[in-house]
Amino acid sequence: MKIGILPLARPTFDVPYAEEMLSGMLSVLDASSHDVIGPRSLLMEADLAALDAVRGADLVLVLQVTFTDASFVVEASKLGLPIAIWAVPEPRLGGRLRLNAFCGLNLANHALGRNEINPGWLYADPKDATTPDGLAALLAGQRNVNPISGDTPTTQPREFPVPNLKIARIGMHPDGFDTCAYDKGELKALTGADVTEMSLEPLFEMARGLEDKKVEPYRKKAAQLPNLSEMDAGELDRSLRLAGALEMLRSENKFDAFAIRCWPETFTEYGGAVCGPVSMMGEARVPCACEADVYGAVTQAILQKIADAPVFLADLVDMDVGDDTGVVWHCGQAPLSMTDDEPRATVHTNRKQALLYEFTLKPGRVTFFRLSQAFGQPKIVIGTAEMLRSEMAFTGTSGVVRFDNGAEAVLRDVMDSGLEHHMALAYGDHAEMLRSIAAGMNMKVVELGAAR
Repeated sequence: MKIGILPLARPTFDVPYAEEMLSGMLSVLDASSHDVIGPRSLLMEADLAALDAVRGADLVLVLQVTFTDASFVVEASKLGLPIAIWAVPEPRLGGRLRLNAFCGLNLANHALGRNEINPGWLYADPKDATTPDGLAALLAGQRNVNPISGDTPTTQPREFPVPNLKIARIGMHPDGFDTCAYDKGELKALTGADVTEMSLEPLFEMARGLEDKKVEPYRKKAAQLPNLSEMDAGELDRSLRLAGALEMLRSENKFDAFAIRCWPETFTEYGGAVCGPVSMMGEARVPCACEADVYGAVTQAILQKIADAPVFLADLVDMDVGDDTGVVWHCGQAPLSMTDDEPRATVHTNRKQALLYEFTLKPGRVTFFRLSQAFGQPKIVIGTAEMLRSEMAFTGTSGVVRFDNGAEAVLRDVMDSGLEHHMALAYGDHAEMLRSIAAGMNMKVVELGAAR
């Protein structure tokens, strides 16, 4: 075959390490019997001219070396050629997410599924990709997404637990984040939720002009962090002002949840992270979905009501079939009650601004849930797992989980269900209640890793 490669990366990640991984991927490809064409260096931008170099290929192979959004992969799919994605894992060393390639794979797979394209996929280190079910199977079309739409629940139907939700969407979702796209009317018809759409600038202006007494409660919360003095004072003040502004918006407008475009503008235009404030709001039972993920906010509100506890909207960033575990993570915004260790203050790993929380999620039973729009059909996705006591996998807020149905089967279903990259997490086992709610909404259920 003639394989057209597109090596994707972003400069905000560990570029030298990404180049090292790309070199390993190219070595494996060059050792195969295939003719490899296309760019052999990292594409840091959505360079559409690079598509010309792969037009004559039999297959387009996206090398997902670091996280990227899905926009360039969607453009590549318009060539009309079969498409596959190979993403690489990274070691869990307790430091930053140096690549975050799995999240890029997740976004791309969801976006392609919404466009009725079922790509091939592989999540493997180059040294592990030469197994029979690795790269060879991918290139032979044996690892393509096999779409699943879920099963009709047979449990007793229950009423929708959070009728008449009021959500503020502040800012548009980032380009290439099809996982966060939504239709206001469709969401209203499905859940009854009303969405007020706002831009970011009014939030920033409100935060800048906030009276000190409105910020003081959040300063007191942050003062409990033992290393707070290490943070830049200006960034810290601006960050905590966002918490006060969000609370003012909530109380004045009776919002139940927020969906916030958290980057890049909170860093590039405002100068402080919203991640710490999101943690504070979540602990106070006001869910805040980052990346303006409105369905994510609804997902959080449902699970919060069922669990009667704070929820965490997390990314699944790694799956290790070898030790049967996965890692859930976000920059630093999990509610504080989800740790039994001493949390610390930190800065955003890519943008280097305060305030974020850093801690490992405490052990215990957990439920994952997503109100999903995968393949253009609403459904409920459920996963149950045990959060393990572990060392920190990655900076920010993260935890190592062992899914009840096993990492290999769950990984398969994450891809085959076209799942969005955000899932809500709550402690406890709430799967049966979620099935009942799905029955009441006349929606199908995907149980991650279940036998099929």
